[in-house]
Amino acid sequence: MDESALLRLAPPLREAFERVGFTADGILAALGTEVHDALGRGEPTPVRRRCRTLGDLGALVRLFLLADDVDVDVEAARTALAPVDPDDAERAGLLERPSGSVVRTLLDVRPLDLGDGNRWVVSDIDGSTREVAIGADHVLGVGHASLSLVRATPTRTDGPVTLLDLGTGCGVQAVHACTYAARVTATDLSARAVVLARVTAALNDLEVEVVAGPWFDPVSGRRFDRIVANPPFVVGTGDVTHSYRDSGLDLDGASRVVVSTAPDHLELGGTATLLAAWIHVDGEDWRSRVASWLPDHGVDAWIVQRDVADPALHVGTWLRDGGLDPRTPAADALAERWLARLEDADVTGVGFGFVYLRRTDRPTAVLAEDLRHGLEDPLGDEALDVFDRLDWLRTHDVAEERYAVHPATAYEDVALPDPEGGWSTVVRRVHRGDGPAWQHEIDADGAAVLAGLRADGLPLADVVELLAAARGVDSDDLMPGAVALVSALVVHGLVRPAGSPRPH
Repeated sequence: MDESALLRLAPPLREAFERVGFTADGILAALGTEVHDALGRGEPTPVRRRCRTLGDLGALVRLFLLADDVDVDVEAARTALAPVDPDDAERAGLLERPSGSVVRTLLDVRPLDLGDGNRWVVSDIDGSTREVAIGADHVLGVGHASLSLVRATPTRTDGPVTLLDLGTGCGVQAVHACTYAARVTATDLSARAVVLARVTAALNDLEVEVVAGPWFDPVSGRRFDRIVANPPFVVGTGDVTHSYRDSGLDLDGASRVVVSTAPDHLELGGTATLLAAWIHVDGEDWRSRVASWLPDHGVDAWIVQRDVADPALHVGTWLRDGGLDPRTPAADALAERWLARLEDADVTGVGFGFVYLRRTDRPTAVLAEDLRHGLEDPLGDEALDVFDRLDWLRTHDVAEERYAVHPATAYEDVALPDPEGGWSTVVRRVHRGDGPAWQHEIDADGAAVLAGLRADGLPLADVVELLAAARGVDSDDLMPGAVALVSALVVHGLVRPAGSPRPH
Protein backbone atom coordinates (compact mmCIF):
# COMPACT_ATOMS: atom_id res chain seq x y z
CA MET A 1 0.00 0.00 0.00
CA ASP A 2 1.54 3.25 -1.20
CA GLU A 3 0.15 6.23 0.73
CA SER A 4 1.30 8.89 -1.74
CA ALA A 5 -0.09 6.97 -4.70
CA LEU A 6 -3.42 6.37 -2.93
CA LEU A 7 -3.72 10.07 -2.11
CA ARG A 8 -3.04 10.95 -5.76
CA LEU A 9 -5.68 8.43 -6.76
CA ALA A 10 -8.37 10.02 -4.55
CA PRO A 11 -9.53 12.85 -6.87
CA PRO A 12 -10.00 10.71 -10.02
CA LEU A 13 -11.61 7.95 -7.94
CA ARG A 14 -14.06 10.46 -6.48
CA GLU A 15 -14.80 11.67 -10.01
CA ALA A 16 -15.58 8.11 -11.10
CA PHE A 17 -17.82 7.49 -8.10
CA GLU A 18 -19.79 10.70 -8.62
CA ARG A 19 -20.18 10.10 -12.36
CA VAL A 20 -21.44 6.54 -11.92
CA GLY A 21 -23.60 7.23 -8.85
CA PHE A 22 -21.55 5.08 -6.46
CA THR A 23 -23.09 6.88 -3.48
CA ALA A 24 -25.28 5.81 -0.59
CA ASP A 25 -28.45 7.14 -2.24
CA GLY A 26 -27.42 6.04 -5.72
CA ILE A 27 -26.81 2.44 -4.66
CA LEU A 28 -30.08 2.24 -2.69
CA ALA A 29 -32.04 3.58 -5.66
CA ALA A 30 -30.35 1.23 -8.12
CA LEU A 31 -30.58 -1.93 -6.00
CA GLY A 32 -34.00 -1.31 -4.52
CA THR A 33 -34.88 -1.84 -0.88
CA GLU A 34 -35.03 -5.64 -0.86
CA VAL A 35 -31.72 -6.21 -2.65
CA HIS A 36 -30.08 -3.43 -0.64
CA ASP A 37 -31.22 -5.20 2.54
CA ALA A 38 -29.65 -8.42 1.22
CA LEU A 39 -26.38 -6.52 0.74
CA GLY A 40 -26.55 -5.40 4.35
CA ARG A 41 -27.12 -8.98 5.48
CA GLY A 42 -24.06 -10.21 3.58
CA GLU A 43 -26.08 -12.15 0.95
CA PRO A 44 -24.29 -11.46 -2.35
CA THR A 45 -26.34 -13.48 -4.85
CA PRO A 46 -29.36 -11.11 -5.14
CA VAL A 47 -26.91 -8.22 -5.44
CA ARG A 48 -24.92 -9.87 -8.23
CA ARG A 49 -28.12 -10.61 -10.14
CA ARG A 50 -29.22 -6.98 -9.94
CA CYS A 51 -25.74 -5.71 -10.87
CA ARG A 52 -25.98 -7.45 -14.26
CA THR A 53 -28.38 -4.68 -15.35
CA LEU A 54 -26.59 -1.74 -13.72
CA GLY A 55 -23.67 -1.21 -16.08
CA ASP A 56 -20.84 0.87 -14.62
CA LEU A 57 -22.48 1.13 -11.19
CA GLY A 58 -22.98 -2.62 -11.05
CA ALA A 59 -19.28 -3.15 -11.76
CA LEU A 60 -18.25 -0.87 -8.87
CA VAL A 61 -20.74 -2.47 -6.47
CA ARG A 62 -19.34 -5.89 -7.30
CA LEU A 63 -15.74 -4.67 -7.10
CA PHE A 64 -15.85 -2.69 -3.83
CA LEU A 65 -18.91 -3.88 -1.90
CA LEU A 66 -18.92 -7.57 -2.80
CA ALA A 67 -15.13 -7.79 -3.26
CA ASP A 68 -15.71 -9.84 -6.42
CA ASP A 69 -13.12 -10.48 -9.11
CA VAL A 70 -14.02 -8.24 -12.05
CA ASP A 71 -12.77 -8.50 -15.62
CA VAL A 72 -11.69 -5.03 -16.70
CA ASP A 73 -11.81 -6.11 -20.33
CA VAL A 74 -15.60 -6.13 -19.99
CA GLU A 75 -16.80 -2.72 -21.14
CA ALA A 76 -18.79 -1.83 -17.99
CA ALA A 77 -15.85 -2.64 -15.77
CA ARG A 78 -13.38 -0.84 -18.00
CA THR A 79 -15.42 2.38 -18.12
CA ALA A 80 -16.64 2.29 -14.50
CA LEU A 81 -13.31 3.34 -13.04
CA ALA A 82 -12.56 6.08 -15.60
CA PRO A 83 -10.64 8.33 -15.28
CA VAL A 84 -8.77 5.98 -12.90
CA ASP A 85 -6.16 3.85 -14.63
CA PRO A 86 -6.37 0.28 -13.23
CA ASP A 87 -2.59 0.06 -13.46
CA ASP A 88 -2.25 3.15 -11.22
CA ALA A 89 -4.77 1.64 -8.79
CA GLU A 90 -2.73 -1.57 -8.73
CA ARG A 91 0.53 0.27 -8.04
CA ALA A 92 -1.13 2.23 -5.24
CA GLY A 93 -2.33 -0.93 -3.53
CA LEU A 94 -6.05 -0.41 -4.12
CA LEU A 95 -6.40 -3.23 -6.67
CA GLU A 96 -4.55 -6.40 -7.58
CA ARG A 97 -4.61 -8.67 -10.63
CA PRO A 98 -4.96 -12.32 -9.63
CA SER A 99 -4.88 -13.26 -13.33
CA GLY A 100 -4.89 -11.62 -16.75
CA SER A 101 -7.39 -8.80 -16.99
CA VAL A 102 -9.17 -9.76 -13.79
CA VAL A 103 -8.88 -7.26 -10.92
CA ARG A 104 -9.98 -7.40 -7.32
CA THR A 105 -9.95 -4.79 -4.60
CA LEU A 106 -7.54 -4.95 -1.70
CA LEU A 107 -9.53 -2.37 0.28
CA ASP A 108 -13.15 -1.86 1.23
CA VAL A 109 -14.40 1.44 -0.22
CA ARG A 110 -17.91 2.04 1.05
CA PRO A 111 -20.33 4.93 0.53
CA LEU A 112 -22.58 5.87 3.42
CA ASP A 113 -24.67 8.75 4.66
CA LEU A 114 -23.83 9.80 8.22
CA GLY A 115 -26.69 12.29 8.27
CA ASP A 116 -25.12 15.07 6.23
CA GLY A 117 -24.90 13.63 2.74
CA ASN A 118 -22.75 11.00 1.09
CA ARG A 119 -19.28 10.07 2.30
CA TRP A 120 -16.87 7.28 1.32
CA VAL A 121 -14.91 5.34 3.91
CA VAL A 122 -11.80 3.29 3.09
CA SER A 123 -10.88 0.33 5.32
CA ASP A 124 -9.66 -3.24 5.16
CA ILE A 125 -11.92 -5.99 3.84
CA ASP A 126 -13.59 -7.60 6.84
CA GLY A 127 -14.20 -11.12 5.56
CA SER A 128 -17.98 -10.81 5.26
CA THR A 129 -17.66 -10.57 1.46
CA ARG A 130 -14.42 -12.34 0.53
CA GLU A 131 -12.51 -14.78 2.71
CA VAL A 132 -9.54 -12.86 4.07
CA ALA A 133 -7.30 -13.16 7.10
CA ILE A 134 -7.90 -10.57 9.82
CA GLY A 135 -4.35 -9.40 10.50
CA ALA A 136 -2.98 -7.76 13.63
CA ASP A 137 -3.00 -4.33 11.93
CA HIS A 138 -6.47 -4.79 10.39
CA VAL A 139 -8.30 -1.47 10.02
CA LEU A 140 -11.95 -1.94 10.82
CA GLY A 141 -14.61 -0.42 8.61
CA VAL A 142 -17.90 1.14 9.59
CA GLY A 143 -19.53 -1.15 12.13
CA HIS A 144 -22.16 -1.03 14.83
CA ALA A 145 -19.87 0.60 17.40
CA SER A 146 -18.67 3.36 15.08
CA LEU A 147 -22.20 4.15 13.88
CA SER A 148 -23.52 4.20 17.45
CA LEU A 149 -20.78 6.71 18.30
CA VAL A 150 -21.77 8.87 15.32
CA ARG A 151 -25.37 8.91 16.60
CA ALA A 152 -24.24 9.58 20.16
CA THR A 153 -21.91 12.48 19.37
CA PRO A 154 -23.21 16.02 19.97
CA THR A 155 -23.01 18.17 16.86
CA ARG A 156 -24.63 21.36 18.16
CA THR A 157 -22.14 24.22 18.37
CA ASP A 158 -22.21 27.91 19.23
CA GLY A 159 -19.38 28.76 16.85
CA PRO A 160 -16.26 27.30 15.22
CA VAL A 161 -14.84 24.40 17.21
CA THR A 162 -11.70 22.30 17.14
CA LEU A 163 -12.07 18.54 17.47
CA LEU A 164 -9.83 15.59 18.26
CA ASP A 165 -10.73 12.11 16.99
CA LEU A 166 -8.71 9.75 19.20
CA GLY A 167 -8.09 6.31 17.71
CA THR A 168 -9.52 7.29 14.34
CA GLY A 169 -9.16 3.91 12.59
CA CYS A 170 -10.56 4.32 9.08
CA GLY A 171 -11.47 7.94 9.83
CA VAL A 172 -15.25 7.71 10.02
CA GLN A 173 -15.57 9.90 13.14
CA ALA A 174 -13.21 12.51 11.68
CA VAL A 175 -15.19 12.64 8.44
CA HIS A 176 -18.42 13.03 10.38
CA ALA A 177 -16.84 15.76 12.51
CA CYS A 178 -16.00 17.83 9.43
CA THR A 179 -19.70 18.68 9.15
CA TYR A 180 -19.72 20.66 12.41
CA ALA A 181 -16.09 21.32 13.40
CA ALA A 182 -13.86 23.99 11.88
CA ARG A 183 -10.65 22.01 12.43
CA VAL A 184 -10.33 18.25 12.88
CA THR A 185 -7.29 16.36 14.17
CA ALA A 186 -7.20 12.55 14.18
CA THR A 187 -4.71 10.20 15.83
CA ASP A 188 -4.01 6.49 15.78
CA LEU A 189 -1.25 4.18 16.96
CA SER A 190 -1.58 2.04 13.82
CA ALA A 191 0.45 3.26 10.85
CA ARG A 192 -1.95 1.47 8.52
CA ALA A 193 -4.94 3.23 10.11
CA VAL A 194 -3.21 6.59 9.69
CA VAL A 195 -2.79 5.96 5.96
CA LEU A 196 -6.39 4.81 5.43
CA ALA A 197 -7.79 7.69 7.47
CA ARG A 198 -5.84 10.14 5.29
CA VAL A 199 -7.13 8.42 2.15
CA THR A 200 -10.70 8.53 3.49
CA ALA A 201 -10.37 12.28 4.09
CA ALA A 202 -8.84 12.85 0.64
CA LEU A 203 -11.51 10.81 -1.12
CA ASN A 204 -14.12 13.10 0.45
CA ASP A 205 -12.07 16.23 -0.34
CA LEU A 206 -11.87 17.07 3.37
CA GLU A 207 -8.99 18.57 5.32
CA VAL A 208 -8.13 16.44 8.35
CA GLU A 209 -4.85 16.49 10.26
CA VAL A 210 -3.97 12.82 10.85
CA VAL A 211 -1.01 12.05 13.12
CA ALA A 212 0.49 8.80 14.39
CA GLY A 213 1.14 7.84 17.98
CA PRO A 214 -0.31 6.20 21.09
CA TRP A 215 -3.19 7.66 23.07
CA PHE A 216 -2.84 11.44 23.51
CA ASP A 217 0.91 11.57 22.85
CA PRO A 218 0.60 13.06 19.33
CA VAL A 219 -1.36 16.04 20.73
CA SER A 220 0.63 16.57 23.92
CA GLY A 221 0.07 20.06 25.27
CA ARG A 222 -2.89 20.77 22.97
CA ARG A 223 -6.52 21.34 23.93
CA PHE A 224 -9.71 21.00 21.91
CA ASP A 225 -13.32 22.10 22.09
CA ARG A 226 -14.53 18.59 21.37
CA ILE A 227 -13.04 15.10 21.68
CA VAL A 228 -14.55 11.95 20.22
CA ALA A 229 -12.98 8.54 20.78
CA ASN A 230 -13.59 4.95 19.75
CA PRO A 231 -10.39 3.53 21.28
CA PRO A 232 -9.37 -0.15 21.52
CA PHE A 233 -11.54 -0.54 24.62
CA VAL A 234 -12.16 -4.30 24.62
CA VAL A 235 -11.77 -5.77 28.12
CA GLY A 236 -9.05 -8.40 27.79
CA THR A 237 -5.89 -9.97 29.12
CA GLY A 238 -3.44 -7.32 27.95
CA ASP A 239 -2.44 -9.35 24.88
CA VAL A 240 -2.60 -7.59 21.52
CA THR A 241 -3.89 -9.70 18.65
CA HIS A 242 -5.81 -6.97 16.79
CA SER A 243 -4.77 -3.35 17.19
CA TYR A 244 -8.26 -1.95 16.51
CA ARG A 245 -9.66 -3.61 19.65
CA ASP A 246 -6.74 -4.63 21.92
CA SER A 247 -4.93 -1.91 23.85
CA GLY A 248 -2.23 -3.98 25.54
CA LEU A 249 -3.65 -2.90 28.91
CA ASP A 250 -5.21 -5.31 31.36
CA LEU A 251 -9.00 -5.55 31.72
CA ASP A 252 -10.62 -2.08 31.34
CA GLY A 253 -7.30 -0.22 31.46
CA ALA A 254 -7.79 1.35 28.03
CA SER A 255 -11.06 3.01 28.99
CA ARG A 256 -9.51 4.19 32.26
CA VAL A 257 -6.63 5.86 30.38
CA VAL A 258 -8.91 7.66 27.93
CA VAL A 259 -11.51 8.77 30.48
CA SER A 260 -8.92 9.98 32.98
CA THR A 261 -6.75 11.79 30.41
CA ALA A 262 -9.33 13.36 28.10
CA PRO A 263 -10.17 16.27 30.46
CA ASP A 264 -6.55 17.47 30.27
CA HIS A 265 -7.05 18.01 26.53
CA LEU A 266 -10.34 19.91 26.69
CA GLU A 267 -10.75 23.65 26.65
CA LEU A 268 -12.85 25.07 29.49
CA GLY A 269 -16.43 24.22 28.55
CA GLY A 270 -15.26 21.66 26.02
CA THR A 271 -16.91 18.24 25.83
CA ALA A 272 -15.78 14.69 25.09
CA THR A 273 -17.81 11.76 23.78
CA LEU A 274 -16.09 8.45 24.49
CA LEU A 275 -16.98 4.84 23.79
CA ALA A 276 -15.85 2.83 26.79
CA ALA A 277 -16.14 -0.50 28.57
CA TRP A 278 -15.82 -1.36 32.24
CA ILE A 279 -15.86 -4.48 34.31
CA HIS A 280 -18.53 -5.37 36.83
CA VAL A 281 -16.79 -6.81 39.87
CA ASP A 282 -18.56 -8.80 42.53
CA GLY A 283 -19.24 -6.47 45.47
CA GLU A 284 -18.34 -3.26 43.59
CA ASP A 285 -20.71 -0.71 42.04
CA TRP A 286 -19.75 -0.19 38.40
CA ARG A 287 -20.72 3.48 38.73
CA SER A 288 -18.15 4.03 41.44
CA ARG A 289 -15.51 2.24 39.38
CA VAL A 290 -15.90 4.51 36.35
CA ALA A 291 -16.29 7.63 38.49
CA SER A 292 -12.98 6.81 40.22
CA TRP A 293 -11.18 7.35 36.92
CA LEU A 294 -12.02 11.06 37.00
CA PRO A 295 -10.19 13.85 38.84
CA ASP A 296 -11.78 15.37 41.93
CA HIS A 297 -12.08 18.78 40.31
CA GLY A 298 -12.88 20.21 36.90
CA VAL A 299 -15.21 17.69 35.21
CA ASP A 300 -18.91 17.13 34.71
CA ALA A 301 -19.53 13.53 33.65
CA TRP A 302 -22.56 11.71 32.31
CA ILE A 303 -21.88 7.97 32.15
CA VAL A 304 -24.42 5.94 30.18
CA GLN A 305 -24.38 2.15 30.31
CA ARG A 306 -25.99 0.75 27.16
CA ASP A 307 -25.32 -2.97 27.61
CA VAL A 308 -23.83 -5.59 29.91
CA ALA A 309 -22.43 -8.95 28.74
CA ASP A 310 -21.58 -11.94 30.89
CA PRO A 311 -17.92 -13.08 30.61
CA ALA A 312 -18.66 -16.00 28.27
CA LEU A 313 -20.70 -13.85 25.89
CA HIS A 314 -18.06 -11.13 25.96
CA VAL A 315 -15.22 -13.51 25.08
CA GLY A 316 -17.20 -15.41 22.44
CA THR A 317 -18.31 -12.22 20.73
CA TRP A 318 -14.78 -10.87 20.38
CA LEU A 319 -13.35 -14.22 19.30
CA ARG A 320 -15.75 -14.24 16.36
CA ASP A 321 -15.04 -10.57 15.71
CA GLY A 322 -11.37 -11.48 15.23
CA GLY A 323 -12.26 -14.14 12.67
CA LEU A 324 -11.75 -17.10 15.03
CA ASP A 325 -14.00 -20.12 15.18
CA PRO A 326 -14.56 -20.75 18.93
CA ARG A 327 -14.46 -24.51 18.23
CA THR A 328 -10.84 -24.51 17.04
CA PRO A 329 -7.90 -25.33 19.36
CA ALA A 330 -6.36 -21.87 18.90
CA ALA A 331 -9.59 -20.12 19.84
CA ASP A 332 -10.13 -22.50 22.73
CA ALA A 333 -6.69 -21.70 24.17
CA LEU A 334 -7.27 -17.95 23.85
CA ALA A 335 -10.74 -18.21 25.39
CA GLU A 336 -9.32 -20.24 28.29
CA ARG A 337 -6.75 -17.52 29.10
CA TRP A 338 -9.31 -14.78 28.66
CA LEU A 339 -11.98 -16.34 30.87
CA ALA A 340 -9.40 -17.29 33.51
CA ARG A 341 -8.23 -13.66 33.72
CA LEU A 342 -11.81 -12.42 34.14
CA GLU A 343 -12.47 -15.05 36.80
CA ASP A 344 -9.28 -14.14 38.68
CA ALA A 345 -10.48 -10.52 38.78
CA ASP A 346 -13.95 -11.54 40.08
CA VAL A 347 -15.56 -10.12 36.93
CA THR A 348 -19.29 -10.85 36.76
CA GLY A 349 -19.97 -8.86 33.61
CA VAL A 350 -18.63 -6.32 31.15
CA GLY A 351 -20.47 -3.04 30.74
CA PHE A 352 -20.39 -0.97 27.59
CA GLY A 353 -21.57 2.53 26.83
CA PHE A 354 -20.74 6.19 26.50
CA VAL A 355 -18.85 8.54 28.77
CA TYR A 356 -19.63 12.22 28.23
CA LEU A 357 -17.29 14.73 29.84
CA ARG A 358 -17.33 18.50 30.12
CA ARG A 359 -14.40 20.48 31.49
CA THR A 360 -15.40 22.97 34.18
CA ASP A 361 -13.83 25.07 36.92
CA ARG A 362 -15.96 23.42 39.63
CA PRO A 363 -15.67 20.27 41.74
CA THR A 364 -16.27 17.15 39.67
CA ALA A 365 -19.91 16.01 39.40
CA VAL A 366 -20.86 12.57 38.07
CA LEU A 367 -24.21 11.21 36.89
CA ALA A 368 -23.99 7.49 36.03
CA GLU A 369 -27.03 5.52 34.94
CA ASP A 370 -28.36 2.62 32.90
CA LEU A 371 -29.90 3.27 29.50
CA ARG A 372 -30.32 -0.24 28.13
CA HIS A 373 -33.68 0.09 26.39
CA GLY A 374 -33.98 0.77 22.67
CA LEU A 375 -33.82 4.34 21.34
CA GLU A 376 -35.25 5.75 18.13
CA ASP A 377 -33.70 9.22 18.27
CA PRO A 378 -29.94 9.83 18.22
CA LEU A 379 -28.51 10.39 21.69
CA GLY A 380 -26.17 13.12 20.36
CA ASP A 381 -27.11 16.58 21.58
CA GLU A 382 -28.96 15.13 24.57
CA ALA A 383 -25.63 15.08 26.43
CA LEU A 384 -25.26 18.85 26.04
CA ASP A 385 -28.81 19.26 27.30
CA VAL A 386 -28.13 17.02 30.31
CA PHE A 387 -25.12 19.16 31.25
CA ASP A 388 -27.24 22.33 30.86
CA ARG A 389 -29.98 20.88 33.06
CA LEU A 390 -27.51 19.86 35.76
CA ASP A 391 -26.09 23.40 35.68
CA TRP A 392 -29.59 24.81 36.07
CA LEU A 393 -30.29 22.62 39.10
CA ARG A 394 -27.02 23.78 40.73
CA THR A 395 -27.99 27.42 40.46
CA HIS A 396 -31.74 27.44 41.21
CA ASP A 397 -34.01 26.70 44.16
CA VAL A 398 -36.15 23.92 42.72
CA ALA A 399 -39.07 24.58 45.08
CA GLU A 400 -39.34 28.26 44.11
CA GLU A 401 -39.38 27.78 40.33
CA ARG A 402 -42.22 27.27 37.84
CA TYR A 403 -42.22 24.33 35.44
CA ALA A 404 -43.98 22.87 32.44
CA VAL A 405 -44.31 19.21 31.56
CA HIS A 406 -42.54 18.58 28.24
CA PRO A 407 -45.06 18.01 25.40
CA ALA A 408 -43.43 14.65 24.62
CA THR A 409 -44.08 13.37 28.17
CA ALA A 410 -46.87 10.82 28.56
CA TYR A 411 -48.57 9.61 31.74
CA GLU A 412 -49.44 5.93 32.08
CA ASP A 413 -51.63 4.34 34.74
CA VAL A 414 -51.40 0.54 34.77
CA ALA A 415 -54.25 -1.20 36.58
CA LEU A 416 -55.28 -4.82 37.17
CA PRO A 417 -58.72 -6.20 37.97
CA ASP A 418 -59.60 -5.74 41.64
CA PRO A 419 -61.02 -8.87 43.36
CA GLU A 420 -63.79 -6.70 44.77
CA GLY A 421 -64.62 -5.25 41.37
CA GLY A 422 -63.30 -2.49 39.16
CA TRP A 423 -59.62 -1.75 38.64
CA SER A 424 -56.70 -1.33 41.00
CA THR A 425 -53.66 0.74 39.98
CA VAL A 426 -50.42 -1.21 40.32
CA VAL A 427 -48.00 1.28 38.79
CA ARG A 428 -47.98 4.85 37.57
CA ARG A 429 -45.24 6.14 35.34
CA VAL A 430 -44.32 9.01 33.09
CA HIS A 431 -42.22 8.44 30.02
CA ARG A 432 -40.64 10.68 27.43
CA GLY A 433 -41.61 9.95 23.85
CA ASP A 434 -38.45 11.29 22.25
CA GLY A 435 -34.70 11.34 22.85
CA PRO A 436 -33.56 8.65 25.29
CA ALA A 437 -37.20 7.66 26.06
CA TRP A 438 -36.70 7.87 29.82
CA GLN A 439 -39.31 6.35 32.16
CA HIS A 440 -39.98 7.23 35.81
CA GLU A 441 -42.36 5.50 38.17
CA ILE A 442 -44.35 7.92 40.31
CA ASP A 443 -47.00 7.68 43.03
CA ALA A 444 -50.39 9.37 43.27
CA ASP A 445 -48.90 12.45 44.93
CA GLY A 446 -46.30 12.73 42.18
CA ALA A 447 -49.00 12.51 39.50
CA ALA A 448 -50.95 15.25 41.25
CA VAL A 449 -47.88 17.50 41.47
CA LEU A 450 -47.14 17.09 37.76
CA ALA A 451 -50.75 17.81 36.88
CA GLY A 452 -50.43 21.15 38.68
CA LEU A 453 -47.30 22.36 36.85
CA ARG A 454 -47.71 25.16 34.31
CA ALA A 455 -45.16 27.58 32.92
CA ASP A 456 -47.49 30.50 33.78
CA GLY A 457 -48.78 28.88 36.95
CA LEU A 458 -47.62 28.52 40.54
CA PRO A 459 -44.13 27.74 41.81
CA LEU A 460 -43.58 24.15 42.85
CA ALA A 461 -43.76 25.02 46.56
CA ASP A 462 -47.24 26.51 46.12
CA VAL A 463 -48.42 23.51 44.12
CA VAL A 464 -47.26 21.25 46.95
CA GLU A 465 -49.01 23.48 49.52
CA LEU A 466 -52.32 23.13 47.65
CA LEU A 467 -51.86 19.35 47.34
CA ALA A 468 -51.07 19.06 51.06
CA ALA A 469 -54.20 21.03 51.95
CA ALA A 470 -56.31 18.79 49.73
CA ARG A 471 -54.77 15.67 51.28
CA GLY A 472 -55.03 17.01 54.83
CA VAL A 473 -51.29 16.56 55.47
CA ASP A 474 -48.35 18.81 56.30
CA SER A 475 -46.66 20.22 53.20
CA ASP A 476 -43.26 19.55 54.81
CA ASP A 477 -44.02 15.84 54.46
CA LEU A 478 -44.61 16.17 50.69
CA MET A 479 -41.98 18.74 49.76
CA PRO A 480 -38.81 16.57 49.80
CA GLY A 481 -40.37 13.95 47.54
CA ALA A 482 -41.74 16.57 45.17
CA VAL A 483 -38.39 18.34 44.88
CA ALA A 484 -36.57 15.04 44.28
CA LEU A 485 -39.11 13.99 41.63
CA VAL A 486 -39.06 17.27 39.74
CA SER A 487 -35.24 17.43 39.90
CA ALA A 488 -34.96 13.94 38.38
CA LEU A 489 -37.50 14.78 35.68
CA VAL A 490 -35.68 18.01 34.84
CA VAL A 491 -32.41 16.08 34.37
CA HIS A 492 -34.11 13.67 31.98
CA GLY A 493 -36.07 16.34 30.13
CA LEU A 494 -39.60 15.27 31.08
CA VAL A 495 -40.17 18.53 32.94
CA ARG A 496 -38.59 21.83 31.94
CA PRO A 497 -38.17 25.05 33.88
CA ALA A 498 -40.38 27.90 32.75
CA GLY A 499 -38.50 30.23 30.47
CA SER A 500 -35.95 27.59 29.47
CA PRO A 501 -34.07 28.88 26.37
CA ARG A 502 -34.43 25.50 24.67
CA PRO A 503 -37.21 22.87 24.93
CA HIS A 504 -34.86 20.58 26.84
